Amino acid sequence: MRLLGAFSLVLGLLVAPELAPAQGTSVVTGTGTGAVLRTLDKVTGAVFDVEVASGQTMGYGTLEITLSECRYPASNPAGDAFAHLIVMDGSKRQDIFQGWMIASSPALMALDHARYDVWVLRCITS
Repeated sequence: MRLLGAFSLVLGLLVAPELAPAQGTSVVTGTGTGAVLRTLDKVTGAVFDVEVASGQTMGYGTLEITLSECRYPASNPAGDAFAHLIVMDGSKRQDIFQGWMIASSPALMALDHARYDVWVLRCITS
């Protein structure tokens, strides 16, 4: 939780300095039960929004997408989402992405794949 708070602070300073928490304060986050991901097939143009539970792996084309965790600011659950994803290309049997994707800045940590795009929209809260 400390690492995510530090990451949020740095991200806030880069993206919107006026919205970043004051120095010395921490960002309290909640943990979602899952996440809503948006997928794009660049060849067909098909766009789908899918719900993935934490710990679940879903298939999309040749990709296998595992959601490890989804976190959100406790003070504003709809405000932003930080999802830890592991994306494997099933045809090559190798990880092509592993890390945190941020809903408000999808290009900051983006999946780099020739055919598919995947990004996080929001966490699923109870």
